[in-house]
Amino acid sequence: MGIREIQTPEITKTVRRLCIEANTILEEDVIAAYERALEMEESSVGKDHLHHLLENARIAQEEGLPLCQDTGLAVVFVEIGQDVHVVGGDIR
Repeated sequence: MGIREIQTPEITKTVRRLCIEANTILEEDVIAAYERALEMEESSVGKDHLHHLLENARIAQEEGLPLCQDTGLAVVFVEIGQDVHVVGGDIR
């Protein structure tokens, strides 16, 4: 097997897409947990907050806007095998 070349613009494009998806699409298991919590919640304030979380998730996915509850700093770890050569720019 020979050396595989990966273009840095392709890496940038993929990381960008994954960051956008992580900030706009809530996984189905999280949505289901919110819905279960909503069914079990007794307080009106708690129900109101859960309704807002579900609505926020819907809007984020439909409009491509970041989820309000998603905060933090993105950290990307890159593992490059010995037979991979990054071309077309700096990996940083």
